[in-house]
Amino acid sequence: MSQIDDLPPLREVIQRHGLTPKKSLGQNFLHDLNLTARIARAAEPLENITVIEVGPGPGGLTRALLALGARRVIAIERDERAIAALEEIAARYPGRLDIVSGDAMTVDVREQLGPERARVVANLPYNIGTALLIGWLTTEPWPPWYDSLLLMFQREVAERIVAKVGDKAYGRLAVLAGWRTEARILFDVAPQAFVPPPSITSSVVRLVPRPEPLPCDPAALQRITEAGFGQRRKMLRQSLKTLGVDTTALLETAGIEPTARAEEIDVAGFVDLARAFTALRRQ
Repeated sequence: MSQIDDLPPLREVIQRHGLTPKKSLGQNFLHDLNLTARIARAAEPLENITVIEVGPGPGGLTRALLALGARRVIAIERDERAIAALEEIAARYPGRLDIVSGDAMTVDVREQLGPERARVVANLPYNIGTALLIGWLTTEPWPPWYDSLLLMFQREVAERIVAKVGDKAYGRLAVLAGWRTEARILFDVAPQAFVPPPSITSSVVRLVPRPEPLPCDPAALQRITEAGFGQRRKMLRQSLKTLGVDTTALLETAGIEPTARAEEIDVAGFVDLARAFTALRRQ
């Protein structure tokens, strides 16, 4: 018997359903139900909360979320092989687990939720984790449809999310995360916790939306950060030329020195650049 419920151990479930992790889907399964429970506890309180889970696989984290009191879990799973295992969990927790068979990159979460807000808790597939996060950070309207994001990434990506100006890992992802959320790393997960074990350590990150982030157009901020950090060693007067506007006017309007580099500009500075970019394009 597992420590969180009376369902079979995860190793047995995985073997019975032939759930060999697929590298093409970025799958690394967590077998340790104590660890999945720790992740779920980091998302507490869960009572009266709807949780969005991406890539549940055999359902270790899904089980922990339900056992610890989540009112409802919406599990989005692309791998058809995992659906039967998730259906067994749904039978154990009647009416509390909705299984969505599809690609999280294209599933409309808000359509699944309706008017309610949710909490995202997920061991994200490595191959789509960053893209999903950027989508959640740039969603409109704001405040978003989620009250927090509790996500597992490769440690390197986690460091890029929480980095501050001046840090080696500071870049586009840090600007987008820092603009609209307060992000921090909660704890690390060793490679040995996964099957197959990845080559690096993973980290659990919590991102809490800022109720009133500095106003700017998310698309403009994405373009500015892509251009600036795409050639991060160059001065902004050079790297921003790919935007197709007068870079001298752009930097002057934003109050930024043309000799500055992207890694030297804080979140507020990038927001000023995004505003200036939007204004220049309207002229």
